Amino acid sequence: MDGPWALLRVCLVVWVSVVLLLVDPSAAGEFDPYKVLGVGRKASQPEIKKAYKQLAKEWHPDKNKDPGAEDMFIKISKSYEILSNEERRSNFDRFGQMDENQPHSQPAQGFHGFHNSFYFDDSFFHFSRSGRDFADSKYLLHFAQYNSEVLPDSSKRPYLIKITSEWCFTCIHIEPVWKEAVQELEALGVGIGVVDIGYERRLANQLGAHRTPSILGLINGRVTVFHGAVVREHLRQFVESLLPQRQVEKVTDSSYMQFLNSWPEENKPTVLLFDQMADVPLLFKLTAFAYKDYVRFGYVDQGLTDTAEVQSQYNINTYAPTMLLFKENTEKPADVIQAKGMKKQIIDEFVSNNRFLVAPRLVNQKLFDELCPVKQFHRRRKYCVLLMTSDEDWFSASNSAFLAFAAANTREVVRFAYVSHRSQQPLCSTLLKDRDALAPQVVILERRSNSGKVVYKDVLGGWNGSEDDRRRLNEHLDILQSDPTYLSLGATLPELNNELASMFLIQWMYTAYDYVGQLYTDLLYSNWREMMPIMSLIFSALFILFGTVIIQAFSEPGEEKPSKPKSKEPPKSAEGSAGTESTSSRAPKKNFVEVTELTDITYTSNLVKLKPGHINVVLVLTDASRQVLLKKFAKEVYSFSGSPTLHYSFLNVDKHHAWMASLLESAPDTVLGEQRDEDEEDAAEGGAKARADYTGYVLAMNGHKKYFCLFRPVFTGDEADQSRSSDEDAATSAAGGGGSSGMSNGTRSRSRSSSSSSHRSRSRSRSSSSSRARQRPTTLQIHHKLDRLNLWMERLLEGTLPRHYISAWPGADKIAPDKK
Repeated sequence: MDGPWALLRVCLVVWVSVVLLLVDPSAAGEFDPYKVLGVGRKASQPEIKKAYKQLAKEWHPDKNKDPGAEDMFIKISKSYEILSNEERRSNFDRFGQMDENQPHSQPAQGFHGFHNSFYFDDSFFHFSRSGRDFADSKYLLHFAQYNSEVLPDSSKRPYLIKITSEWCFTCIHIEPVWKEAVQELEALGVGIGVVDIGYERRLANQLGAHRTPSILGLINGRVTVFHGAVVREHLRQFVESLLPQRQVEKVTDSSYMQFLNSWPEENKPTVLLFDQMADVPLLFKLTAFAYKDYVRFGYVDQGLTDTAEVQSQYNINTYAPTMLLFKENTEKPADVIQAKGMKKQIIDEFVSNNRFLVAPRLVNQKLFDELCPVKQFHRRRKYCVLLMTSDEDWFSASNSAFLAFAAANTREVVRFAYVSHRSQQPLCSTLLKDRDALAPQVVILERRSNSGKVVYKDVLGGWNGSEDDRRRLNEHLDILQSDPTYLSLGATLPELNNELASMFLIQWMYTAYDYVGQLYTDLLYSNWREMMPIMSLIFSALFILFGTVIIQAFSEPGEEKPSKPKSKEPPKSAEGSAGTESTSSRAPKKNFVEVTELTDITYTSNLVKLKPGHINVVLVLTDASRQVLLKKFAKEVYSFSGSPTLHYSFLNVDKHHAWMASLLESAPDTVLGEQRDEDEEDAAEGGAKARADYTGYVLAMNGHKKYFCLFRPVFTGDEADQSRSSDEDAATSAAGGGGSSGMSNGTRSRSRSSSSSSHRSRSRSRSSSSSRARQRPTTLQIHHKLDRLNLWMERLLEGTLPRHYISAWPGADKIAPDKK
C-alpha cells in the first residue's frame, strides 16, 4: 500500500513545484522595460530617451535584417511607452503593471506570470503580440498632439483614425485592408491617425471610441464613426462622405459664364477641372476643401453633351485632365495645367500660387494680413497699393483702369487691392484724413506691425484712370523701388470690418444640416453611446431657452438689478501712456525710459568710451523746453527702450552750446550746410548776438566708430501749406534721403547742389516767416518738434540713416558749462 501512496505523493509534489514555478514571476523571465532598454530603475527621462533612440535605430526593421528585429523593435517601443510616462512607470515599479485597465491593487502575476513563463510572445508563435503593426508607429496619436495639431488641421483636410489595442486579434484581420487604404488616401491628402486605447484612454474617451477595432472620421472637429465592412472601397467612400457636398459645383454650357462671373461677389478666383469621369475625383474634392476660403471650384464632365460649348470655348484637350484658373478676366485663364496623372503636390502649388485675385477687395482683416504681410527685417518688403472708392460698381471706368494697371504690373513686391469707403469707413478716414473721400483715391502703404502701424504715401490728384494718373502712379512705384524711405507718412490703422459676417447665418444652417444628417445616421445604427454628446447638447440648449423664458415670465416688470459702479482707472504717467500707445513690435523690458543728462562728468562714459555697437541717443533742449521735450521724447522712444544697445541722454544747449556748434562744424554735410546757411541768414537779420537754435535736435552717436545720425525737428507753422511743406522737409531729413555711409564725394556734391537750389527756391518763403520763427515758440510748437521721431528711430535700427563721420569727438572742454 505504501508503494502507490508514495508514488502519488511524489507526483503531487512535482505538480505543486511546477505550478509554483509557473506562477512565480521570479522563476521565469518576466517582461522588464528597464532590461529591454538597458537602463537602471533610477534612470532619468533624458537617459531613457537616449537609450530608446539608440536601440530603435539599431533594431528598426528597415535597417536590421535580423528575423527577430521586428519583435525586438516592438518590445523597445513598448518599453519606452511605459517608462516615458511617469504614471505608467510608477504603476510598473509598484505592481509590475503595464496595462492601464488592470486594477492597481493587484500585482501583475498569476495568469500574467503563467503567460510569460510559457513565452506567449512573438518568438514562440511567430506573430506580433500587439494588435498594432510596427508600420503604424508613425501615425500614433497622443492626447496633447491630437488637440494641438490634428484638431485645428481637420478644418483643412479630413482624418481617418483607427482605434486599436494590445492583444486585439481582430485588428490583425483588417491590417492588410488598412495598409492599402492608408497608402491610397494619404497620397491624396487625407490625414491618418492610430490611437492605442490601452495607452491613450483619455483620448479614446474624447473621441467616443469604446471598442476595438474601430475606424473614425474627423473633419472640422466633428467625429464620425465608420459602420460598414472594412473594405478599401468602403473606406474611400466613407472619407468622401465626410466632405461637404456643396464644395464643388457641376458646371455645364448653361452655367459656366454665371460661375466664372461670380468673382466680384465671391471675391475669389475660380478653378474649372475638365475630366472624362462622371463623378468628381476625390483628389479634386480634397483640394477644394483645403482651399475653400480662397478659391471656388467647378467641375466639367467632358462625357456630357451639354458641356461641348465650354470645351470648345477654351479649346480643351479630351485626352488628359485639364485645370483652368480664372481671375478677373473670364475670357482667358490666368493659369493652366494639364496632365494624365495629376499629383497632389502639383495641384496644391498651382492653387496656392493663384489664390488671390489681381486686385481683390479687402473684406476682412485676415485677407489684409495675407495680402499685405507685416514687414520683417529678414524678409523682402511688401508694398500694398489701395484704391479707396465710394463707387459700388466695380466695372466703372476708373476701377477698370486700376484693374488693368494692376494686371500689367511686373513688380513682385507690389500687391493691389481696393476698399469701399462705405464698408471700411474707419480705414479710409485714417488714410485720407480731411481729404475728399467721395472721389477715388490711391494710397501706397507698407505694414510695420500686427497692431496696425503703417507708413504710407498718398498719390495726389485722385484716380480717374486717365493716362496722367497711370503715369503718376508708375513714377511713385519706380521711386519706391529704389528708395524705401519714400513712404514718409505714418499712421495706425484700425482693424477692418468683416464684410462676410452676414454669411454666418448661412454657414450655421449648413452646419446644422450636417449635424442633423449625423444624428440620423446614429439613430439608424442605434449608436447611442456616440450620440449622447449631441443629445446632451440639444437638451442643454432647450433647458437654457425654456428656463430663460420661465424666469422672465415670473420676474416683476419693474425689477432691475443695481448696476455696479465702474472702477476708477489710475492716472497714467507719461512713460506709462507711451508704453500703452506704442505699436512697435519690440516689447520694452521696463515701464519707463531712463534718460541721463550729458555733462562734462558723464561725457567720457556715455560717449567717448561707449562700448562697441552701443549708441547714445541724445536730445538737445533748453531750460525753457526741458519739461515738454522730455515727456515727448520718452513717449516717442519708449517702444525702443527694450534694446540693450541703445542709451538715452539729453544735452542742455543753454549750458553747452559751444560743444553742439563744434560737433556740427566738424561734419561737413549737405543737411548741416543748409542749416548753417539758414542760421547765418537768421544771425544777419537778428544781429550779432543771435545764434542757431538747436532745440529739438536728436543725435544718435556711436562713440566707438565716431559717427552720428541727425534728426531735425519738424516745423510747426499755422498755415496748412507751410505745415505740408515742413512735413516734406522733415521727412527728408528724418529719412536721410535713403543714403548710406559709403557715399562718394561726387554723389555728395550733386546732392549738395540740388539741396542748395531747393534752398534758394524756398528762401523767399523763409524770409517772410523768419520774423515769426524767431519769436518765442509756444508749448504746443515745442511739443510737435519731435513728431515722427519714432519713424526715424526705426530707420536708425534698420541702418538706413546717413552716418556723419568725424575725426574725433569735441574735447571735454567744449562740454564744460559756458561761462557767463
